[in-house]
Amino acid sequence: MKEGNRKILIALILLVIIIAIGIFGYVLIENFGFIDAMYMTIITLTTVGFGEVHPLSQEGKVFTAILSFISLGFFAYAISVVTTHFVEGQLNDFLRLKKIKKNKKMENHVIVVGFGRNGQQVIEELSAHNYTFVVIDQKHEALQHYQGKPIRFVEGDATEDVTLEKAGITKARAIISTLPNDADNLFVALTAKSLNQGITIVTRSTNEANEKKLRAAGVKSVVMPEKLGGAHMAKLIARPDIVEFLEHLSITGEDPTNLEEIECKHLPIDFINRTIYEIGVRKKSGANIVGFKTPEGKYIINPTPDTKVIPNSKLFVLGTRQQIDSMKIMLSGGRFDEKK
Repeated sequence: MKEGNRKILIALILLVIIIAIGIFGYVLIENFGFIDAMYMTIITLTTVGFGEVHPLSQEGKVFTAILSFISLGFFAYAISVVTTHFVEGQLNDFLRLKKIKKNKKMENHVIVVGFGRNGQQVIEELSAHNYTFVVIDQKHEALQHYQGKPIRFVEGDATEDVTLEKAGITKARAIISTLPNDADNLFVALTAKSLNQGITIVTRSTNEANEKKLRAAGVKSVVMPEKLGGAHMAKLIARPDIVEFLEHLSITGEDPTNLEEIECKHLPIDFINRTIYEIGVRKKSGANIVGFKTPEGKYIINPTPDTKVIPNSKLFVLGTRQQIDSMKIMLSGGRFDEKK
């Protein structure tokens, strides 16, 4: 049971108990009928100041004073809990609707399904690279804030069309499903692909046997956290220095040296079909090209200087944040100051 619903239940139970005590007391002490006893109890709890139905005896006056004193705090608590619940509920609904309307305007964003440990790690990485994203989860409370910062979210079941549509699935560039159940991840992939044929899908899997099913559903990459974790721990024993060296190459932009990919979608005319040496990437920006990906998907490690840079290829670059930014500006046709 949710925390808010539990508080309301406790408040209502307390309210019923107090009213029952009041009715029973007036019936027992003053021999009032049920209606008169309930009336006296209500006006005592609400302190409206109406007169007594019948003159009270000394015992009745003492009971009324005790009932007023005891019930004052409990009654106020019950009313405040119920009122707060409904007011906050309406406010949350209003804020959620405003966020959903904003999500509909999003384009070329990433949808993250699930806000568990894996989902939060995904968000950290996307935030570090300044990606626009929206989170889908069924737990509204978990989505309120992330590390003290507001996030875009949709509350609901990601296997349903309407939830993905609220997250802007038709205009999203990618969806990452981090749900713990492989069947749910499979259904998310099928639903996402039916709404956006061109979307890139990355999903988590706990069973290696389900990888083929997920790929058949249109998933581009299947990640098994347990398998990756075990392999990493083994490498810490077999190749500890290599692992430590790679950990110094940040891909989040927080360390001085970064490893990043640069897409060559909009190359300047002067750079098309020119070699890495002719463009003078390292000389002009200071960054090093350590990898190259052709438009056909072929990877070249440590490309030679005579490798031609062509549209829709991709460069893997090692350098400082400033060097990488300078290279991006240069390869996109923007103005570049070599003195920086």
